[in-house]
Amino acid sequence: MDSVANIILYFVIAIATVVFSFLAVTSRKLLRSATYLLFVLICTAIFYFQLGFQFLGAVQIAVYAGGIMVLFVFSIVLTHKPDQKNAPLESHRRFLGTMCAVAGTVVLLFALFKMPLLNGLSLTECLNSATPITMHDIGTAFTGTNRFQYLLPFEAVSVLLLACIIGGVVVARKR
Repeated sequence: MDSVANIILYFVIAIATVVFSFLAVTSRKLLRSATYLLFVLICTAIFYFQLGFQFLGAVQIAVYAGGIMVLFVFSIVLTHKPDQKNAPLESHRRFLGTMCAVAGTVVLLFALFKMPLLNGLSLTECLNSATPITMHDIGTAFTGTNRFQYLLPFEAVSVLLLACIIGGVVVARKR
């Protein structure tokens, strides 16, 4: 059973994650938004540590909070003035953005609960079954090449990150 301190820590970190996520997307200063995103990534690492996945927490801090955020800040500093404020969105763009966010949330929730996750079972079926999901099962699902395994999208994201890095270097050289 979880201790009361562990439960309190969970809710404090969950509230901090929600607040920093909201601030990251609503701040008008890009450097400040990147800082809020860094706090979100650190809160996610704390969740991993709290669940007992020390390796994932360390990877979250080293790769995402360390490496990726350095690239974000580097690209922001190269392409914008750090104190420059972005213009506020016009009302029709704000409405369009909100509608896209709601549609994306609906699609992601549908995919999360209805699409096959492990061995052809959806998330709700996996949670209702008696067999627990282990880290080995999750790792196999992410890096396997069989049906209902996700190596191709995993590698596609890697290629996308590589393209972003190359684009950042090209933008930096033109400046």
